[in-house]
Amino acid sequence: MASTTTEASLPPHTDVEWPLSRRGDVVPAECARLREESPVARIRTLTGDDAWLVTSYGLARQVLEDERFSLRDTAADDVPRQYALTIPPEVVNTMGNVNSAGLHQEVLRAFGPRSGPASAEWMSARAHELVDELVAEGPPVDLRQRFAEPYAAALVCKVLGLPYKDGLRLMAGLDLGFVTSPVVYDGCTANWDKDYAFVLRHVRADRDTQHGLIRRLCELRDDPERDGGDLTDEMIAATVTSLFGAGAMSTYVFLLHAVLTLIRHPEAMDRLRERPEAMPRAVEELMRYTLSIGDGLPRIARADVQVGEVLVRAGELVLVCVEGANFDPEQFPDPERFDIDRPSNTHLSFGAGSHFCPASSISRVHATEALTVLLERLPQLRLALPVDQLVWRTGNIKRVPERLPVLW
Repeated sequence: MASTTTEASLPPHTDVEWPLSRRGDVVPAECARLREESPVARIRTLTGDDAWLVTSYGLARQVLEDERFSLRDTAADDVPRQYALTIPPEVVNTMGNVNSAGLHQEVLRAFGPRSGPASAEWMSARAHELVDELVAEGPPVDLRQRFAEPYAAALVCKVLGLPYKDGLRLMAGLDLGFVTSPVVYDGCTANWDKDYAFVLRHVRADRDTQHGLIRRLCELRDDPERDGGDLTDEMIAATVTSLFGAGAMSTYVFLLHAVLTLIRHPEAMDRLRERPEAMPRAVEELMRYTLSIGDGLPRIARADVQVGEVLVRAGELVLVCVEGANFDPEQFPDPERFDIDRPSNTHLSFGAGSHFCPASSISRVHATEALTVLLERLPQLRLALPVDQLVWRTGNIKRVPERLPVLW
């Protein structure tokens, strides 16, 4: 039988410094060591709080799928945190607020690549437009600034119903919105307040000027027959603001990691140019293999729960290490190998359980269309400098290269 860790016999903190390395091109060595020696390890977070770090696939999935582990409670008062909150506590569980108002299906519909406003054809056309601009300018260019960021902004604006130029304005503040720090910077709060007020103006605009999810949520707000909780302007604005930030940040950062990974595996790029129909499966492997998620997925235990050999007590913080789970050889044979033909790819990059990412389907299509266009249009795509010269941002929930200069 597995032993149980009790309050009277807590293990010491590991020697692992949290968060792990910010480099996005090398899997942190601590992942394999912890999986083998202590898959539920006691660590200390940036705020000085204790937490349990889960690095194996099976236990990570258990935590994410067990409703006794709460995302909403990570924003509560007097709970351990992995870093200070940079957005208001009520926004942390945006999807929970949406669920309570009976609007979950509306969000899922908006982010559906078939039912939503952004089709695969639209995404492909936008990618071609951006590549046209790159080709006209000539290499080298920074793929982050000139392709990944505007392509992500275009998608999220289309879905939410924000003008594209306004989306680029919101993109400028994303880095402040996703800072990780022991304390909140003044700029984080000011950035949220500014973006929220900006979106609130769109929510309160005339109906004939509204589009996308904003328009739909406003229609439901004004529908006396709608069955659900109270839906206010403020709730809509907070939902849209947080969906923009999470959606734009996740999609553009993943694209940068995907391009970097393909450049480092030229044989895979050649195969995908010859067989573009294989791109969707390649995207799944890219989502498993890349390291864009820089910090653990946090949950607060609502009850005592056995996780492996550790009894996690109610009120304790658990962090799911996605890169640990996605490189677990028990789930993914030869995990260090980038294999676009991997037959089974149950990665946890979109999470799992009730907080599985609602934009997972559209994110897959978004990446597939972008990468297909880039490989088709830029046949000699490569880095403009050695990979070890890339600068990786510190203090961010994502592993983000400051620039990704490329030639073709």
